Amino acid sequence: MDAEKKLAELGLELPPIPTPVANYVPAVRVGSLLFLSGHGPGLLKDGQVQFIQGKVGGELTVEQGYEAARQVMLNLLQTLKQELGDLDRVKRVVKLLGFVNCAEDFQQQPQVINGASDLLVELYGERGRHARSAVGMYQLPFNIAVEIEMIVEV
Repeated sequence: MDAEKKLAELGLELPPIPTPVANYVPAVRVGSLLFLSGHGPGLLKDGQVQFIQGKVGGELTVEQGYEAARQVMLNLLQTLKQELGDLDRVKRVVKLLGFVNCAEDFQQQPQVINGASDLLVELYGERGRHARSAVGMYQLPFNIAVEIEMIVEV
């Protein structure tokens, strides 16, 4: 399987990776597991990082939150490629932890994080199915809509 070819078939490409905004590294490998730090829906435009911002269920719809989660997954996949050299080295996606910046009464966090999960299944099939948590947050850094951590087996 060629994961990058599959991305192209889906009409998607991996974005450039922005530099971490705090004192952490994007990924840490322990044995056969690779732990990816929380990533946001940042896009590099004209040399500047622009984030998809706002509260889902407030300024953003569920559909916009879904698209933000999909963008986060593209950012995570870019970090995977940077760390592994080849997206096909992923043996299994183990776990996602998705945080949704949402309005107080919003209850559709799983539907938002499906934007990331659906992309993994499209890309990796059964190897992309994973354990997952999707939680609502009062606020996320820089008012980003979604943040996701990922653990993969390599």
